[in-house]
Amino acid sequence: MNGVAIRFCLVSKYSLCGVCGAMEWPGFMASLVAGGVAGVSVDLILYPLDTIKTRLQSPQGFNKAGGFRGIYAGVPSAAIGSFPNAAAFFITYEYVKWFLHTDSSSYLMPVKHMLAASAGEVVACLIRVPSEVVKQRAQVSSSSRTFQIFSNVLYQEGIRGLYRGYTSTVLREIPFSLVQFPLWESLKALWSWRQDHVVDCWQSAVCGAFAGGFAAVVTTPLDVAKTRIMLAKVGSSTASGNVLSALHGVWRTQGLAGLFAGVFPRTAAISLGGFIFLGAYDRTRSLLLELGRGSP
Repeated sequence: MNGVAIRFCLVSKYSLCGVCGAMEWPGFMASLVAGGVAGVSVDLILYPLDTIKTRLQSPQGFNKAGGFRGIYAGVPSAAIGSFPNAAAFFITYEYVKWFLHTDSSSYLMPVKHMLAASAGEVVACLIRVPSEVVKQRAQVSSSSRTFQIFSNVLYQEGIRGLYRGYTSTVLREIPFSLVQFPLWESLKALWSWRQDHVVDCWQSAVCGAFAGGFAAVVTTPLDVAKTRIMLAKVGSSTASGNVLSALHGVWRTQGLAGLFAGVFPRTAAISLGGFIFLGAYDRTRSLLLELGRGSP
């Protein structure tokens, strides 16, 4: 799933050490575990929609890529990479947000969220991209097992093959986060102001669903480019990772429809994912911090 920049002070605040000025260990671990749990939940629940989206964006076409058959192909790769990927994002996001601490009423607050989100995406993509490469190739070649695809990538392309599409993934995730999470924060703040108290977990999740759906639509062309780069044959011009070249190739052969291939399952998955992911994160983190405070 994509990415995430979140100010959680409306629901659950991490504690700061007033003496050393660093994030306390309970808050750090709460972000780690909550981010991982939320990421795994979303990836596994919504995996069929992700498979359909990938096959719609595949250069070989939806039916040849597998159609509706084997929609859980590649799920081991997603399951293995999901927890560390989500946890890495949230830990980086929370730390950068704390490091750039500003008053909640400051006009610089959206800038802080954007910088924290961007940093989180760059770090998380170090884990996400290898998992995504293997997963997407399995999704369009359901006859091959996940480990077999992983071995083939290493044998034919080496470690660089596992990171094919890193730049295009970052270029997709950062704009996505820059749209989704400041919008999510703003919606939560507005809702809190209107009802004169902080939003509940379900309200936070509803805001996340709306923000994620909007961001999914506007960044779909970048997602198409990322998919084409990861699925391209070794040695082809698309496999070089040039995002503009990939976008131009899609536009030349398929036009606007090609650039927005898979927009409906992508938007549906991310909207539902925003609800599940952000709601699960807020709820899990809040529970963990409450348990921590109740411990002797």
